Amino acid sequence: MKTITVTIRTSILLMIIVMIYQLAVTGIAQVFMPHKANGSLVYDGNNQLIGSELIGQTFVSPRYFHGRVSSIEYNAASSGTPNYAPSNPDLLRRVQNSVTKWKADNPDVPVNNLPVDLITNSGSGLDPDISPASALAQIPRISSLTGIQKNTLEKLVIEHTQGRDLGLFGEERVNVLKLNMALSELLAK
Repeated sequence: MKTITVTIRTSILLMIIVMIYQLAVTGIAQVFMPHKANGSLVYDGNNQLIGSELIGQTFVSPRYFHGRVSSIEYNAASSGTPNYAPSNPDLLRRVQNSVTKWKADNPDVPVNNLPVDLITNSGSGLDPDISPASALAQIPRISSLTGIQKNTLEKLVIEHTQGRDLGLFGEERVNVLKLNMALSELLAK
């Protein structure tokens, strides 16, 4: 009986410690970085929720920049992607379909200049970013469809390119949602 009592007391004590820890971490995050603590949500000029900086979205209009391929259609309820081996026929088929779609949507850009992140999934299937090269490769299509000069679009990509974290970690990247919001502002003018 003594063992059961000790076990119950220890369990209750540990639950209380864990709850206090969670409340403390949440409180600290809300005070020091509320934007990140609340999901890095992005709003438009009318304070309308557009999405999150952390979760990619599907942009189907050819007038906008497109993100990476997502096997889960950017459904944040679960993340992940099939982890196919390079020899897997399903991976080859998916990449071939992506290349075929790229050729149809971007006839002015040679396939040998196609950045690999535009035809491959990220590990989570939710990646909101593309490489600067992927954004730049889409400029001919967007320029011809919108009438916006290529050099203006290049400046837009450069303005929205984020460097490596702490100058060391990760790669340069462009958040597709933020880039497309800036493009929408240009189109509205």
